Amino acid sequence: MHRPRWRTAGKAVLRVAAVWAVSTLTMLVLAALLPDFRLRAEGAGGGDSATRVAVTAACGAGAFGLLGALVWPLLVRALLLVPAYVLGLLVFALNGSLLLLALALVPEGRGAVEPETAVVVAAVMSAASSATSTFLTVRDDGAYRRRLARLADRRRRRSGADPDGRRGRPPGLVFLQLDGVGHGVLADALRERPGPGGRVRPPLMETVARWARTTHTLTPWRTDWSSQTGASQLGILHGSNQDVPAFRWYEKATGQVMVSHRPTSAAELQRRAQARTGDPGLLACDGASRGNLFTGGADQLALVLSVAAGRGRLGRNRSGYFAYFSDPANATRTAGSFAAEVVREIGQSLRARARRETPRVRRGGLYPFIRAFATVVERDVVVAAVMGDILSGRTAVYADLVAYDEVAHHSGTRSRDTHQVLRSLDRSVALIAKAVRHAPRDYRIVLLSDHGQSPGQTFAGAYGLTLEDLVRAGCGLPLPRRAERARRREEGEESKGAEAREAARAALRRPEKAGPAERRAAGPAGRADPVVLASGNLGLVSFPDVSHRLTREEIDRRHPALLRVLAGHPGVGFLLVASAEHGPVVLGADGAEHHLDTGRVIGRSPLEPFGPGAAEAVRRTARFTNTPDIMVNSAYDPVTGSVHAFEEQISSHGGLGGEQGQAFLLWPREVSAPVGPGEELVGAERVHAVLRRWLREAAARGAPRGREPEVLRG
Repeated sequence: MHRPRWRTAGKAVLRVAAVWAVSTLTMLVLAALLPDFRLRAEGAGGGDSATRVAVTAACGAGAFGLLGALVWPLLVRALLLVPAYVLGLLVFALNGSLLLLALALVPEGRGAVEPETAVVVAAVMSAASSATSTFLTVRDDGAYRRRLARLADRRRRRSGADPDGRRGRPPGLVFLQLDGVGHGVLADALRERPGPGGRVRPPLMETVARWARTTHTLTPWRTDWSSQTGASQLGILHGSNQDVPAFRWYEKATGQVMVSHRPTSAAELQRRAQARTGDPGLLACDGASRGNLFTGGADQLALVLSVAAGRGRLGRNRSGYFAYFSDPANATRTAGSFAAEVVREIGQSLRARARRETPRVRRGGLYPFIRAFATVVERDVVVAAVMGDILSGRTAVYADLVAYDEVAHHSGTRSRDTHQVLRSLDRSVALIAKAVRHAPRDYRIVLLSDHGQSPGQTFAGAYGLTLEDLVRAGCGLPLPRRAERARRREEGEESKGAEAREAARAALRRPEKAGPAERRAAGPAGRADPVVLASGNLGLVSFPDVSHRLTREEIDRRHPALLRVLAGHPGVGFLLVASAEHGPVVLGADGAEHHLDTGRVIGRSPLEPFGPGAAEAVRRTARFTNTPDIMVNSAYDPVTGSVHAFEEQISSHGGLGGEQGQAFLLWPREVSAPVGPGEELVGAERVHAVLRRWLREAAARGAPRGREPEVLRG
């Protein structure tokens, strides 16, 4: 039943009046508090009546609101070529300039403010008016729907789309990547939880749980050996993650360290994948890429790393940020949430330290700000951009929400901190789903992740030395004082746990105690130290003075103790090396070997604890052209699911072992099943093929007839 138009119009007028009144009151309070902001005529002193001051505030607030509605969108569009982070800072200056202009329009010059104070006043007024408007809108679902409908109509008019063409268009797809949320973590977040007094608490992610019960199906998929965003997202968006052995690695051909989250490296990886497949990517047809490492071939971009340092057309394209910056209150709201998140992280870190929680890593320095960027800024910009894409009717959208991954590295996979992030992600998903109601086409929303995370104490925390220390010890190279202190602690221990400590002591021998061959290997001039890099619980060792990949036999001649020291350490699960005689070989403790080409196993296979599929995953990586001389995977405890990160992370991913390799795909039941009954979905490249198939199905099938599915109605 439709409400009369006069009632709808009356409510709209009341909302405008309420926002105006709050803005006026905010201006009066700020004028009383800030010495450089006045609402009295020049030279009036205290002679102005309260009524005249209130009228001045009302005029100023009204002019500021009108300028924000009429002029602000034009300013933002004119500045979209400015880098996003610069525009984010300019927002406050521009907003302050609008306030100065609004006060200049007040008759008799009754309002005046210093420029620096104007920035503060404008920010507070924007936040107050936005909070009021949001509060009133949330209490009136009809108003919220009408606001989205107006935005959609505006976008359709700009694009020239048919306003009645929803039924004639094929459905679009929105792929939302919940970075680092493993299949097990999501499954737990969808279950009801026991509460105090025998009560049942709702799931952490109520919206997603409702979808899983009614309209969607949850399917796990197994990552490649390199269980990290760089490899997974490159495979998902571009169909190939060949020659990406880890998050970071040393390339002998160029002498450079490739790092997946470095703009130049991301651009190069994308270029290679496109050259290998001959295809621009999953999103090449009217697609948008939001918050990702790679473009996927889309030309609508926001917070995409591979074009962040580019000078081309895509690198200069900032249109994806308009949905966020079109409301001046967004930046103010984000700034406030950013500050609150920094304070929250500091408080959570202090609480963990006071409770002596273990394992624990350092969370000071810049980390609170990095976390706040991931959980607030990136979320706000990406969600606004995706909603704008939906209201524009874009065919395919892929967005990455990175908050959980960032927080879990330092707080653990199932901590109170990460539970808060999961709730926030659920709210973001619900907000995006609501926008679908007013889109010019139907949409199917797919949730997926790129990897999971496995908990565990860091390698350095468990054994008192880093992987680099262990490699240097095996090569007979000098150790830093920190590692020497660890050696002395080991030598002072009593006999219990002797086997593990004996391996550590053997690894930490002083260089001068090494054999003559090892001293000769460490000594000659011109022989560079090994490059040791970490990617979660995956370590990579390269010898940069040799242009080719060293074989096992060559490594043994150069450093006779190295492979034995590494493979025998209790914190190491297995090594991958290339044998001139046997091809790729996996080495473990006590002389165990697994020859990947022939399947021959000596002793117990080092890959056995890592479950089915481990041998194939390692064999695939062994064929890469830039696989390092030695790859080191940490030990894994199948009982606890724990690994040892070679970085400062109490929850990590990047190698084999535990939940890090179990990602998820939550797909709408209107599409075909990702795999057949009894099949397992393995590898990011196969996920790419599934998503591409769904895009083809949507294009061929057209819009569904009849009643709209519940998830697409929000």
